[in-house]
Amino acid sequence: MKDAKRLMSIHGIGEITATAVVATVNDAKHFNTSRSFAAWIGLVPRQYSTGGKAHLGRISKRGEKHIRTSLIHGARAVIANCKNKTDRMSMWVKELVERRGFKRATVALAAKNARLIWALLHSEKEYQADYVK
Repeated sequence: MKDAKRLMSIHGIGEITATAVVATVNDAKHFNTSRSFAAWIGLVPRQYSTGGKAHLGRISKRGEKHIRTSLIHGARAVIANCKNKTDRMSMWVKELVERRGFKRATVALAAKNARLIWALLHSEKEYQADYVK
């Protein structure tokens, strides 16, 4: 249960998403990278490669449907509530929505949250929202 509480400190991750991730993922060390974890959920673009040139398409939507859906809904809620905020995350989200559109920004934020989840489960550390090296 302490893993779920650590995950709920991420913007867009609530009780349902956190407990679903903790219940489904036995050990985050089974995934070598955060990208492989996001791919397991289905939040990475499909790749079409030929002749050494890679073309990235839409998200694959293969993998853990319940977690992917929960991450997408959480990302929508974060984007809807970041209009008047001035923290780093809100500024990044607003610029992304302007540049790429609402739906792509939603998927990008959900993929970012999936990678953060993997990092927290893998390192067993607390999430620090405004950490800068």
